[in-house]
Amino acid sequence: MSRIWQASAPVTLYHDGKCPLCQREVAWLARHPRRERVRTVDIRAKDFSPDALGLSFETMMGRLHVQDARGEWYVGMDASRALYAVLGYRRLVRLSLLPGLRPMLDVGYRVFARHRERIGRWIPQRRR
Repeated sequence: MSRIWQASAPVTLYHDGKCPLCQREVAWLARHPRRERVRTVDIRAKDFSPDALGLSFETMMGRLHVQDARGEWYVGMDASRALYAVLGYRRLVRLSLLPGLRPMLDVGYRVFARHRERIGRWIPQRRR
């Protein structure tokens, strides 16, 4: 497996379009100066089929999935790392890979992913 910070753009971010926090992240990506490096796919869209990727809907709902331009898959916290690497935040990615920090962030991500919809409802919506 290649190093996470070497993920090749453009990447495809598969996200839960009904998750409030995921919606915010996708909106932020749409405004990002390097937005051309990221393609987003809502896995809850009627025309999306995880079968075409060899995955199940349940698997994709459980953790974030990113596929880079070479076809390499990144899942969970590594998906976030790959996404941020292609957006130019390589130092932040390398920091998240430090031996003492990486396992804590990986566990924190798994807890977050399991409860993301509930957490998203707790955070107030920004007014436009």
